[in-house]
Amino acid sequence: MSLASISHLNPVQKRRFLVVEDELDLANLIQLHLQDFHADITHVDRGDLALQKALNEHWDLIILDLRLPGLDGLDVCRELRSRGMEFPIMMLTARTTELDRVLGLELGADDYLTKPFSSLELVARVKALLRRSERKHQNIPASVNQLTVKHLTIDKLQRNVFSYNSPVELTAREFDLLWFFASNQSRVFRRTELLDSVWGYGHEGYEHTVNSHINRLRAKIEPDPANPQLLHTVWGVGYKFCEIN
Repeated sequence: MSLASISHLNPVQKRRFLVVEDELDLANLIQLHLQDFHADITHVDRGDLALQKALNEHWDLIILDLRLPGLDGLDVCRELRSRGMEFPIMMLTARTTELDRVLGLELGADDYLTKPFSSLELVARVKALLRRSERKHQNIPASVNQLTVKHLTIDKLQRNVFSYNSPVELTAREFDLLWFFASNQSRVFRRTELLDSVWGYGHEGYEHTVNSHINRLRAKIEPDPANPQLLHTVWGVGYKFCEIN
């Protein structure tokens, strides 16, 4: 892959990637594949060390193996998201069961790769995650950084949500999903479209990940989740968000 093909990903300040993988040969291979990004790459081989580094340093991307000594990759991911860490996380797994992959996405991972994987696939997915992260954090006019929808007030910059003036505790993924809906009101989205737009990559076959997030979001923002006022199901298609009143 040429430098020109990823030049749009190169900021003035070098990116920082954290590779968490206990198989040294694979870790070295991943670092080799990521050289074209001209990032500073740090490697650790334990989950507990990864969590410590992730919480105390700035990272633009974490590539996180599922099975690790010290602390499981799922536990690392869960803890990072519970602490409000928003950097992209790509999980690596040698497991083939659907449950393991879904758990990673449910806990806040942005993407996953099943071993073995090709260098082209790894680079393509890293590029997609970085592009999504850039769009998410780019400066936009203040007029669209806050939305009021019925009883909800949603602040994008502070990532706060208030319902009837009371704070609502959302996970990072739940907030991203709510903001996406509130920014695209009255439009119907298929589950695959939501996976691509909010999760940052199409996960075919994992539409139920969207369903579970919708159910949790309704439980937190709807006065009566069984009869939603905001997040509506369009049967046979997907979901849509109500119009601003």
